[in-house]
Amino acid sequence: MLKVVLKDGNVIDCNEEEGRKALRHTASHILAQAVKRLYPNAKLAIGPAIENGFYYDFDVEETFTMEVLENIEEEMRKIVKENLRLERSVMSREEALKLMDEKEEPYKKELINDLPEGEELTFFKQGDFIELCAGPHVSYTSKVKAFKLLSVAGAYWRGSEKNKMLQRIYGTAFGKKSELEEYLNMLEEAKKRDHRKLGKELKLFSLMDEGPGFPFFLPNGVVLKNKLIEYWRELHNKYGYVEIETPMILNKELWETSGHWSHYKENMYTVNIDEEEFAIKPMNCPGGMLVFKSETHSYRDLPIRAGELGRVHRHELSGALHGLMRVRAFTQDDAHIFMLPEQIKDEIKGVTKLIDEVYGSFGFKYNVELSTRPENSMGSDEEWQLAESSLQGALEEMNMDFKVNAGDGAFYGPKIDFHLQDSIGRTWQCGTIQLDFQLPQRFDLHYVGSDGEKHRPIVIHRVIFGSIERFIGILIEHFEGKFPTWLSPVQVKVLPISEQYNDYAKSIVNKLEENNIRVKLDDRVEKIGYKIREARNERLPYIIVVGEKEQNAKNMSLRSRKNGDEGSVPLDEFISRITMEIENKMLDD
Repeated sequence: MLKVVLKDGNVIDCNEEEGRKALRHTASHILAQAVKRLYPNAKLAIGPAIENGFYYDFDVEETFTMEVLENIEEEMRKIVKENLRLERSVMSREEALKLMDEKEEPYKKELINDLPEGEELTFFKQGDFIELCAGPHVSYTSKVKAFKLLSVAGAYWRGSEKNKMLQRIYGTAFGKKSELEEYLNMLEEAKKRDHRKLGKELKLFSLMDEGPGFPFFLPNGVVLKNKLIEYWRELHNKYGYVEIETPMILNKELWETSGHWSHYKENMYTVNIDEEEFAIKPMNCPGGMLVFKSETHSYRDLPIRAGELGRVHRHELSGALHGLMRVRAFTQDDAHIFMLPEQIKDEIKGVTKLIDEVYGSFGFKYNVELSTRPENSMGSDEEWQLAESSLQGALEEMNMDFKVNAGDGAFYGPKIDFHLQDSIGRTWQCGTIQLDFQLPQRFDLHYVGSDGEKHRPIVIHRVIFGSIERFIGILIEHFEGKFPTWLSPVQVKVLPISEQYNDYAKSIVNKLEENNIRVKLDDRVEKIGYKIREARNERLPYIIVVGEKEQNAKNMSLRSRKNGDEGSVPLDEFISRITMEIENKMLDD
């Protein structure tokens, strides 16, 4: 176990997760120290540990290229070999500001000035380098043995495009070289699976300068998206949901009621209509509240499970945009469940079963986190106690392993997050279940109870895909573009060896289409080897080749993505096989 220096200065043995975070935090300090040695005029901003690594932001005249990163990395190795001890100290605000003045660090001065009066100012020193920081850190720089600088990106100071653009160096660090090598191999594999590259090759979507952050879906991508939506509707019907649709543009008054106007306006697109201010919705929740409020409900009507595939728009900074993973317009597979207090546990279990079924159908494993009451929460102690115990009780009754994230819930209620793991070990946060006592109050929602009096319903907010666009990006990378047959935009391609077999090839295409199989005919005048290679590059589940032998025998030569060349196969036999594969949503082993 690593020994870690905590905020209070104590040195303790820590578990793997805490130790890795402290290790990476220390690596960011070593990075900053190396940059200051090589570029003394560089100004330091911030450098935290993040998931899978760390970064540090610098204000520096020089441009950090990959060659420069190699030099910085070499300097970091020297600092590691120097085995510098990390020493913690506490300063008064005046002492801290004086020190940052002497070191000409304006960004650190700004951070200090923005801290509340009376806040303890802690620093960590290693050799001649000292940094404003709360910790934790490993005790000596020599503990950071396996690290790598990965990339450089632009980053606005404090995330605001009104501020100066800084240079952000990303890196990663592990306790063992073998772990670092495994991670770097995963990154190489991830590059091959990059959904932006594969999305272009497979003609699924396009990112155009005319609409930054607003992806264009091409015919193949629309087929893929529609199959996901069909599956979503099929399952929600099975689990007792109704589907609603709410307007994309709603007036300012609604967003003031929901709280978004005061807390989220900078991320919203607004428009004036008839001299009144409106906003394009960044989320579906307020519209869902109005749907519930549009008629009177009895306690006998509850629970009401209302699902919506709602198009939402959010103003993301241009530097944050990333393919389908971070966009400005997307489809959120929302649902709002309006229920009685005694129904909470059963509804949580029902949503969890639904999420498990969805993720299982794509071959995803996942882990679960329960996030509890934060400091800035709204609502009474009784409401939070009921909510948290209901969520935890539901998970325990289902024998689900989960981790508690104390204080990480939403301000209006606790939540359960589902982090799915893809085929190369990366995790993605997609599904969420949130309990909400606040929006029903803000929108004055009620139902008539068995006592004839009005009562507030409790609301569950939940998503499964999260964003359908982002989920498609995850699927592209998870399957490396080799989608299971039921999801593949093109399931079969038929290739005649020459023109004289086109009619026979067309008869096979017609028979497949009659059985609702998505098929394309490649009757171009090209060599068959070329057409087969091209079809394989399209990552199709099945390729059918027909020539004289197949025409005379009234069968076909089948190639599958899974088994390769399977030889001659009767058409009816293949139709039965692929139909079963589609209906059962089978995955390749």
